[in-house]
Amino acid sequence: MLAAIQPINPIAIELGGLQVHWYGVIIGLGALLGLWIAVRESIRRGMHKDTFVDLVLFAIPIAIICARLYYVAFQWDYYSQNPAMIPQIWQGGLAIHGGLIGAVATGVIFARVKKISFWKLADIAAPSIILGQAIGRWGNFINQEAFGGPVTRGFLEGLFIPEFIINQMYIDGQYYHPTFLYESLWNFAGFALLIFLRRVNLKRGELFLSYVIWYSIGRYFIEGMRTDSLMLTADLRIAQVISIVLILIAAGLIFYRRKSGLANKRYLDSDKE
Repeated sequence: MLAAIQPINPIAIELGGLQVHWYGVIIGLGALLGLWIAVRESIRRGMHKDTFVDLVLFAIPIAIICARLYYVAFQWDYYSQNPAMIPQIWQGGLAIHGGLIGAVATGVIFARVKKISFWKLADIAAPSIILGQAIGRWGNFINQEAFGGPVTRGFLEGLFIPEFIINQMYIDGQYYHPTFLYESLWNFAGFALLIFLRRVNLKRGELFLSYVIWYSIGRYFIEGMRTDSLMLTADLRIAQVISIVLILIAAGLIFYRRKSGLANKRYLDSDKE
């Protein structure tokens, strides 16, 4: 029976020589849904309706490029021997931390050019970012990547997850932890938390920094279960190190901005920015 289990076809549409992969479709869906939510919220916060549309025209491609370069840099032994594989992002290999670096840098520059508060932009975007990450992990599911260590079928059945997930976790004759699912659920919970925190009316910037802390906590523990981590040394997983650094930086910024008076506005404050 096990030999009959077939993985999901990673190609969503094939027309002649054109192939559209589920990986790209799912990431695109997450980006579009996140954009829709951000645009609606930005209008409520008194910003022009095209602000986030203009931002993502730069932020998304730059984030994808940075996510890929980040991944390739830490897998250079392979890609230096296979340079033709570098642009093939549909095969997987987008590092979220690299994407965040690119997106945040783009947001900072965009905010300065448009004379908009970066922290206001970041707070509005935070729920959309983590929602996009929650959806995007299902692209890893289709590609059968970002999984954890070996488990039994009985263990997966004990999680009460759908049959199609259990079958997709059967890879090369072995079942594996669906760590993509753990992180997706953690991120969906984070999305709900951030939507709630909008009503709490935190100081400006703290919604985004709360996202950084929430995501990083989950990523740290889930990364420890994965078998395909990018490694800094033989014992140090890059994503875990970055997660700890981000938690410390985000918590430090919340404390510093409150003590210094830089966080002088709140999320729901109305202004002319």
